[in-house]
Amino acid sequence: MFDPVIAPSGTLLGLLQRGRGDGTLHALAAPRAEALAALNHCVLSDPRHDWQVENRSLYYARLYLDLHGGLDVIESHLFAAEDHLDTEENRTGLALAVLGHLASYGRPDALALLRRYAATGSNWAWALDELALRDDDAGLRSLAVPVLARFPATPEGDAELACAVRDAFEPRPWRLWAEDQRDAVGTRVRAAQERGSFDRWQRQMRPSGPRPGWSVQAVFDWAQEGLERGTVLHGPAARCLNAVAGPDDRPAILDAARRGPDGARCAALHYLAEARDPAVLDLIEAAASDGSHTLAEAAVSAFERMCGEAAVDRARGWVHRPDALGAAAAAVLACRGGAQDAQLVLGALRETVRAEGPDATALYALVDGTGRLGIACAAPVLRHVYRETASSQLRGRTARALAATDPTYATGFAVECLWDCEETTREVAALHAETGDVRVAERLRRLAADPAEEAEVQTAVRNRIGPDLQV
Repeated sequence: MFDPVIAPSGTLLGLLQRGRGDGTLHALAAPRAEALAALNHCVLSDPRHDWQVENRSLYYARLYLDLHGGLDVIESHLFAAEDHLDTEENRTGLALAVLGHLASYGRPDALALLRRYAATGSNWAWALDELALRDDDAGLRSLAVPVLARFPATPEGDAELACAVRDAFEPRPWRLWAEDQRDAVGTRVRAAQERGSFDRWQRQMRPSGPRPGWSVQAVFDWAQEGLERGTVLHGPAARCLNAVAGPDDRPAILDAARRGPDGARCAALHYLAEARDPAVLDLIEAAASDGSHTLAEAAVSAFERMCGEAAVDRARGWVHRPDALGAAAAAVLACRGGAQDAQLVLGALRETVRAEGPDATALYALVDGTGRLGIACAAPVLRHVYRETASSQLRGRTARALAATDPTYATGFAVECLWDCEETTREVAALHAETGDVRVAERLRRLAADPAEEAEVQTAVRNRIGPDLQV
């Protein structure tokens, strides 16, 4: 999947792509045709960098409701000829999730589209999962024949059916179909269920893949062989060392961490870091400075997992390094440092934004640390990240940091956060937004009464609602 093209943050399209609360507010104030065009663009061209962790579907579904938007454009997208050529989930997944939310809000046209797509579309399993949560038993039973027709009554087709039943995210349709009295439906689904259960049992009883021998050197050899095959085994090898290594093996493990081949060296570093060995920090520094790229990555990863004051103290010396170890040191200080580290974390935050932009992965820990340490003078940088990042996950963490550092948050960004696409961001806003704003009072009432809203958000809302804001 190509990275999505994100419009500037000051445009309606850019706001909607980011899932910002201001996107909804601007769309409701814009000409309806313009707002619907931007909304359809977002739903048909998923703007998320990582659709598995970022939310947009409920956000877009609510806006369809507010704009009284039709579903003709989504229908054309789902049933285009391209659906049979590009079968990747990311082409239709967001549209199907939006339809699922609209169906839960009582839109019969959305429910009908989901049923039709489950019967004929390439991403039918996603549509079936949406229907499993929203459709009635009769609607789901009507899909049994068209869905099962996708699997020929051959050994290969039966094997594919067993995999589909076993891996289904929502099992409700398959359980209904297993009760069907027709041999072509009920008997076949029950057989697939039994085969899927047997396959799962077999995998559990007979795990595949090589296993190391029960000695320190055998574990090192296994880790090196895995690296030569292109398989990273540093973590599993370190866990194996925990099981087989004793006090007498420390010299051999230290030697492997200093001079061994990369696979063994990586495994030794991870083991020593988990054991908090007093020599490991010097070994990590040497590996990060002089080793291969693979070894340097493993050394940084081992350091990031370390706890204790020794790791924090060493991070204070490494934080100015211009490499990955320096970035990891900044993250350690952000997560585990004390008040004396505030300036170091602030400096790392500013430098990361300047050098890598508002979407840098390193910003996640730094933003969290800024809020944890209450660095008030970081608020201007945090506001910039909030406005510009394309990641709704990072924006949500930035909102939490602003709540802890920016005295204007309650009357500023917290208001728009009530409309944000991420439930955790709406929860923060519900706890902090100034209720004197008439928009806030009305939005809190709506969130409290919305059956699609997350329980955590509704709890935060009800904690804020007083006698003057009764739902």
